[in-house]
Amino acid sequence: MARFSVATRSTGAGSSTLPVGSLYNSASNSFRIREVGLFNTTTSAVCVALTRLSSRGTVGSGLTEVDLDDRGQVAISTAFDTHTAGTPIAAGDLVRASIGAAIGAGVVWTFANDTGISCAAGTANGIGIYVPTGTGQILDWYMIWDE
Repeated sequence: MARFSVATRSTGAGSSTLPVGSLYNSASNSFRIREVGLFNTTTSAVCVALTRLSSRGTVGSGLTEVDLDDRGQVAISTAFDTHTAGTPIAAGDLVRASIGAAIGAGVVWTFANDTGISCAAGTANGIGIYVPTGTGQILDWYMIWDE
């Protein structure tokens, strides 16, 4: 199993209906999230959460997935910047946190058990970072996953 990551500063603030960023499977692949880090870029507090996504809607720009094992493997899963329309967010948060009102304040979620947070194969299936309540903000974020 290979380990990959993606890291970026979101171009949009996200909302309760549009993810700040996301990771999607391919038709025959499933990934396991191992770690997610989210960091404030402003001096306003923000609530953030991870959720399952059941369609792509209008995704933002594709991001560059990096092979952490440095074995030249190419990620099958695809990561995207802030969505702009039509992304169904599943009921219920996988994890949720409030990030303090300071630049650099953040949260790191680590899922180091055997399963991590898995996501069923299928191009419409993904995991998204979103703002379940309050005003969205631009975030620095990263995800690490196995596939």
